[in-house]
Amino acid sequence: MLELTRAAAGGWRLGGAGDTLNTAIHLARAGFDVAYLTALGVDPFSDELLAGWRADGLDCSLVLRDPARLPGLYAITTDARGERSFAYWREASAARGMFALPAMNEAAAAATQADLFVFSLISLAILPNDGRAALLALARAVRAAGGVVAFDSNYRPRLWGSAAEAVAWRDAAIAEATIGLPTLEDEAALGAAPDAQSVAGHWRAHGCAEVVVKLGAGGCWLPNGRPCPPPTRLDPIDTSGAGDAFNAGYLAARLMARDPPDAAVEGHRLAGRVIMQPGAIPAM
Repeated sequence: MLELTRAAAGGWRLGGAGDTLNTAIHLARAGFDVAYLTALGVDPFSDELLAGWRADGLDCSLVLRDPARLPGLYAITTDARGERSFAYWREASAARGMFALPAMNEAAAAATQADLFVFSLISLAILPNDGRAALLALARAVRAAGGVVAFDSNYRPRLWGSAAEAVAWRDAAIAEATIGLPTLEDEAALGAAPDAQSVAGHWRAHGCAEVVVKLGAGGCWLPNGRPCPPPTRLDPIDTSGAGDAFNAGYLAARLMARDPPDAAVEGHRLAGRVIMQPGAIPAM
């Protein structure tokens, strides 16, 4: 999506971000071969987004173009502690209709060959029900082909008709995932017990074997049932994209066969760099 953030000199700065996109860009910057699957328009804003993604090393061959739609837009405001809130304009974004585009079958077939496939509850939230089912089928196909599927239950209430609807799709997605990356705050908002151990147990019971529960400033809860605090306590400037950065650091380390405790530290380190700069995807 297009992203509006407050500029240091006043006014607003226009960029681009999104939860899975943030993770993809961090992985590409780390040297991994990363393709991003989405849809954009054919307008100048979409062209600028694509140019920026390519400059960050993303393979954009799976980015579909919809001549009838534009990218979504959101604005971020932060409080004195760096905590962010969002305003969205995305009801008619190109990504919402991507599974209905003629080129999607070919793009989805290519995506099934991924070693790692990453999606989120926001990915599901923006799609109609048939698109949601198609996305979960794609995740299932990746696993059937021997790939790893990572799922983050990023919950944005305004994108759902009800919490119950979001819970139903979240649980369906958990069943397709091999690595789970929930955030305790989001899970509590969805009605889960407000402790990491209960969240991890719910995810494992639904079929996800490796679950890391993100605890914000408290660090994370590891798959072995132990806490992992961040290596350094920070006073954040902007927490936008912190969880997405953690996901990227964690997944990068796991792709390099490092164990979950080491991977979590890498996730904390990358998230720590991001929250000390404005915007979800700071400059290199």
